[in-house]
Amino acid sequence: MDGRKVLSCPQVKICGLTSGDQAAACAELGAAAIGLVFHPPSPRNIGIETAREITRALPGSVRAVGVMVDLDYGAIVELAWRCDLDAVQLHGQENSELVKRLESSGLPVIKALFALRRPYLAQAPEYAGCCGLLAECGRGKLAGGNAEAWDWSAAAPLSLSAPLVLAGGLSPANVEQAIKAALPDAVDASSSLETAPGIKDLSRVAEFIDKVRCCVRFYREAGRGPKRVF
Repeated sequence: MDGRKVLSCPQVKICGLTSGDQAAACAELGAAAIGLVFHPPSPRNIGIETAREITRALPGSVRAVGVMVDLDYGAIVELAWRCDLDAVQLHGQENSELVKRLESSGLPVIKALFALRRPYLAQAPEYAGCCGLLAECGRGKLAGGNAEAWDWSAAAPLSLSAPLVLAGGLSPANVEQAIKAALPDAVDASSSLETAPGIKDLSRVAEFIDKVRCCVRFYREAGRGPKRVF
């Protein structure tokens, strides 16, 4: 145990927000973190002004996480500072040295690892000690999950290296199954909760969060609780 607070159910990160109003609404529904995408190929990519609008709209208890792909140290730190981000999620092939440098500068890092591309899930020990490890499939053209459901149980061993954030095709229909398979510390969803890229259906968000809260029993059966990530 590393001193992180143990919770009764996983935290929820809603990713790919594009407006302050929707971000605030997701926070009100119970999201612990909001993901802001800074990656031009993504249909959810936003600029600095929109990001600042979103971070200003969030209550202090909800974390703003910037999602970035293969940027260098200076660019990551500048974006984090200009947009008032609480953490960054690195979704490319960033190495462990960069992650450690960012963490040592006081910027929490969630590093994405993948089942089907580098960096692979098995590389988790290289990133041990970071704020969190996000696991997903890695199939598709975009750096993110591409709404691809996968064998979520393959992510479970990552929690030995750092708190586990489970992603990849999660929806209200399958999130309980996914949580039971991997017992993550947090879950991350985006496209399954949308009516269009970057536009969330708040009723789906509410249903998703409610389903996550129903998973307390899985942790009781395992004799442990999820650790706080955000």
